[in-house]
Amino acid sequence: MLIDIENLRKEYHLDSIEVAALRGIDLKITQNEFVAIMGPSGSGKSTLMNILGCLDTPSSGTYRFNQIDVTGLNDDDLSDIRNKHIGFIFQSFNLLPRMTALENVELPLMYAGVDKMTRLDLSKKALEKVGLSDRMRHRPSELSGGQRQRVAIARALVNSPGIILADEPTGALDTASSMEIMDIFKQLHEEGNTILIITHERDIAACCKRILLIRDGLITSDTSNLN
Repeated sequence: MLIDIENLRKEYHLDSIEVAALRGIDLKITQNEFVAIMGPSGSGKSTLMNILGCLDTPSSGTYRFNQIDVTGLNDDDLSDIRNKHIGFIFQSFNLLPRMTALENVELPLMYAGVDKMTRLDLSKKALEKVGLSDRMRHRPSELSGGQRQRVAIARALVNSPGIILADEPTGALDTASSMEIMDIFKQLHEEGNTILIITHERDIAACCKRILLIRDGLITSDTSNLN
């Protein structure tokens, strides 16, 4: 089991007010699943994504990632899991503007201490996989929105993570670019990658094999999508 969550809760305290973002989530995700999480604004889906990505910790409950109980880990251990096992993709791309596409993709490997020749080889292969072999030396400002998101996908892939977490990856793209990005995700899934996407768009969720609906901090629906 890649992800095993039981009775996960998360509360935030704003002055004297307690806000329950997650109110008892149970969730299991196995390797090579392709999952969409949908829900209205404020439903708790981003909080859940942050906990899944070890960017935040729950108030209570258990979260096992690849059989490791991450609930009580310290910041260094959580950082280690993020760097080695999780690939992140965001709506705003989060690319460094002064770096080329290739240099942006290299970053996770640089943080991991990988030598320069290996970094270059792996980064070039990741960009080739997303169809950007002819844009490696371009900076983000010289790329379209869809191309920038492809760079972000290549960066998420470059260290061969156990799971790819994508938070509204098509939110800043037009329809044609969105479908191109989803075609890349489909191909990556077929190659054996585990992918979890947060989206508010039904046509994007329809590309995934499993769809979770979350509302008021609870999963209200969990269905298979035989597309």
